[in-house]
Order: sequence, then C-alpha cells, then structure tokens
Amino acid sequence: MADKQISLPAKLINGGIAGLIGVTCVFPIDLAKTRLQNQQSGQHLYTSMSDCLIKTIRSEGYFGMYRGAAVNLTLVTPEKAIKLAANDFFRHHLSQDGKKLTLLKEMLAGCGAGTCQVVVTTPMEMLKIQLQDAGRLAAQRKLLAAQAQPSGPGGVQPPETPRPTATQLARELLHSRGIAGLYKGLGATLLRDVPFSVVYFPLFANLNALGQPASGEKSPFYVSFLAGCVAGSTAAVAVNPCDVVKTRLQSLQRGVHEDTYSGFLDCTRKIWRHEGPAAFLKGAYCRALVIAPLFGIAQVVYFLGIAETLLGLLPQA
Repeated sequence: MADKQISLPAKLINGGIAGLIGVTCVFPIDLAKTRLQNQQSGQHLYTSMSDCLIKTIRSEGYFGMYRGAAVNLTLVTPEKAIKLAANDFFRHHLSQDGKKLTLLKEMLAGCGAGTCQVVVTTPMEMLKIQLQDAGRLAAQRKLLAAQAQPSGPGGVQPPETPRPTATQLARELLHSRGIAGLYKGLGATLLRDVPFSVVYFPLFANLNALGQPASGEKSPFYVSFLAGCVAGSTAAVAVNPCDVVKTRLQSLQRGVHEDTYSGFLDCTRKIWRHEGPAAFLKGAYCRALVIAPLFGIAQVVYFLGIAETLLGLLPQA
C-alpha cells in the first residue's frame, strides 16, 4: 500500500494545539521543578513539590504559579510543532521502502526531531527559567534579611525587587550578549532533548502499536494517551541529570552563596562535588509529572487529526 502524503501544515497545527493545551495544564508543576533544581546545598527554601507550590501561592498568589507561562504559551506552539512534525517527517522518509521501521531508524528519527526543536526550545527555556526562578530568589533574599535583623516589630523590610518581564529579559540579553545570549545552554539543551527524543518516540510508537485493533488502523485515543504518558515520563527521568545542568547553566541570577558555572563540565563537577550524585535527580518526579500528561495530551490531539479535519485534508466518512 502506498504511503499517505504527509501534510506538514496540518501536523504543525496539531502540534501547536497540543502544546497549548498541555502547557496550560501542567505549568505550575514545571515551575516547582525549576525552583527545586536551582536550590543548592544549604539554601533549601522548599522541601518538596507540594511545599514549593503552597509557598508560591502564599507569597505570590495563585497566578504566581504561572510566572513565565506567557513565554511558554507563545513559543510552545512552534516548539511542539517542530518536534512532532520533524519526527513524523524523518519517520516518513526513513520508511520509503514500505517496511516497518527498525528500532535504529526510529531512534534516528527521534534524534532528528530533538535536534530540530532546540532552535526554539533553548531561548524559550532561557527566558522561562529566569521568570520562574525570580520568586525563589526574592523569597531567599527576604528570609536572609529577616534573619539578619534583630527580633522585634521595628525591623525594616527590604525593598521589593521589581521582576523583569520576558520582553525586558529578551531585550537585555540581545543588547548585552547578542543572539548568543538567548542560546546560552544550547549544548546542555541538545544533550537533554536529543536523548529524550531518542527514548521517547520509539517507546511511544511501540507502546501505541500494542493497542492497534488491526494493521493500519489507529489506536484508540486512550491507548495513545497512556502510551504518551508512559513514554514521556520514562524519557523525562532518564535525561533528568542533563535537565538539572541545563537549568543551572541558564539561570542568570544566583542566590547567596550559590555556585556559578563556566560550562557543562564545570557545572557537572561542582554539582557532584558539593551536592552529591542525588542532586542530578532533583525535580525528577516533577518533570515526570509535567511530561507525562503533556505528551499524553499532545499525542491524543495529534492522532485525532484535529487540523486535518479543520483543513478538510482527510476525506469525510
């Protein structure tokens, strides 16, 4: 049977819709992940994901959990669109002989998808991390100021530091460092996203295939959802050490007595030496909780073919 013509615009739209829905649902957990990963030894403001979210609501209000969401919602559409569409594109061209893709070819398609997406992922993560971590740094400054003052009602509260917007951050980075400023941590992002896609896409494809009623038919939506959740959380935990390093490298502001890093290897060495190997798993369960529904939702939207229906690209039954 001849391969169906891939409609790239429809796949881009599907990926974008999926990203918008997924990010809206899981962003507070992603904020907790960033703040937990940026905590260094002796400066722990948060003990767990729930503790972080509770303290965030108390100090910054409910919408404090969505700091940096605007950046993600703006850029997640092209990011997810590129990731999902690129994987489909590479799978399509690697299977031109009509045979089922081998595991190696599935991994190559995932590798290509992960490499393509960092064009958008790196600046998106760069801006998002600054906005997400601003509340942690403000809380740390307030705590240290309170500890330094003598007890009593007469203490002077430290002035609130204005928090920059994504537009201000982008403008400052472009002015001071050029386009390279937005791509700080590119190597670490590649080391996270390429292995993630190499693990995720083949695992999803094989899990999803288990639920196919017959050859050539789509799996039920709940199978796609569960396959996306399982594959996403597995890949997320597998690459979490690289995500910790990437988060640290992309954080421009440091708390008191926190290490600074000159590059990927320097960051890895200092985390290992000062915080131990367990530090590389910081935020792993948060990341799994973010990625699982994010990719479950993405795959359901993607495989339902919403864009194909809207654009009239599929024949009506």
